[in-house]
Amino acid sequence: MTSVKEQEAIKKLMAFLQEWDRGLKAARSHILDNFIENNSGKTGPELELEFSQGASLFLARLTAWLRMTYMYGTCLDKLLKSIGIFLSAASGRRYLLEFLEIGGVLTLLEILGLSHLREEDKRESVKLLQLVANAGRKYKELICESYGVRSIAEFLATSTSAEAQEEVQLLLDSLGRGNPKYQNQVYKGLVAVLPCSSPRAQQLSLQTLRVMQEVLGEAPRALVQPLLATLRSVHLEVQYEAIQLLRALMACEVRPALLQGLVALLTPPRKEALALANPAQPCLREPMLLYIQQAAAAKAIGILAKESAAVAEELIQLGVVHSLMVAMGNQDHTVSQRQASISLVYFVRTFPSVEETVRLAVGDTLFQLFMDSPDTWYTKMDSFQAEILASTGGHSPQELATLQATEG
Repeated sequence: MTSVKEQEAIKKLMAFLQEWDRGLKAARSHILDNFIENNSGKTGPELELEFSQGASLFLARLTAWLRMTYMYGTCLDKLLKSIGIFLSAASGRRYLLEFLEIGGVLTLLEILGLSHLREEDKRESVKLLQLVANAGRKYKELICESYGVRSIAEFLATSTSAEAQEEVQLLLDSLGRGNPKYQNQVYKGLVAVLPCSSPRAQQLSLQTLRVMQEVLGEAPRALVQPLLATLRSVHLEVQYEAIQLLRALMACEVRPALLQGLVALLTPPRKEALALANPAQPCLREPMLLYIQQAAAAKAIGILAKESAAVAEELIQLGVVHSLMVAMGNQDHTVSQRQASISLVYFVRTFPSVEETVRLAVGDTLFQLFMDSPDTWYTKMDSFQAEILASTGGHSPQELATLQATEG
């Protein structure tokens, strides 16, 4: 027989559940407020003690109301926070299993795709997905099997909340670790975010890709173009993360494609060619974005070449000296001129054949200025000299390759 104390506890629980069952939106909202205030951080045993061993009965009611009302956003943030108290409770794995049994993961993922819901609600949904993912490999697989990577990546790309995006990054990072069956899916999901219009989403995706690169060891060729395209960003933090990822990829099979792509970015179409290509829609922004990309590519090339003699030699074979001189002659964008000069001086000081090529292209006077002060020498060029560099860049790639071969 139960004791008087136990009977009183059971009566209290039943009264609480009846209050919930009969309560309308305002009453339930008040119950949720009290629950969150009084039970945050409690363990599973502590929750059972609070609910007279019937905590699962309240969790079942929370999840049922969530499934019925999530599309309308009714008390959604409070509901999700309350469920989070159960899912995060130490020694409370049973609550996680109960939540999953009623399709909790699918509900959370659907919340992310509803455009009319608040960012705060979606952020709470992401936090619950983190709790699920952090519970172990089979739970990460469950999220991925539910087409979760696509939903999560799309939310990262479209979210307007920096806080929510950072929570998504943590979730994707968790899904990318200890999840060999689906880690390639997570990687591709991050790559799909790179072309989006959110610089914060691009930055976070690049950071996570770099971390995942250590796990994967290789990278798909599908990464090459989206990654190089992020160098066009006007946000320096995005460019920085792109260059860091490029550095990590130099040990991968995609290295030749990346280096070739970087060299190609140094010689974008000239403004006249862009105008002829689309005379009906003149756009002043496009050339500037290409010049930003040109400058970032020049900077990346210098960093990569200094870190590896093998990479530097590959770049020379690809005609990087010719292309850097073209960038140096771009008087429409001084950042391109400066970054190209800083990178080129490394090649000049390291490879005698390159020194001779550059000296012939710019003449002795400008060459000496170039060597003395590579970050400002371009200000001494006249328009005629800049035009020569921009048009020809000195020797062709084939001639430079011949010179390099002769030197070797």
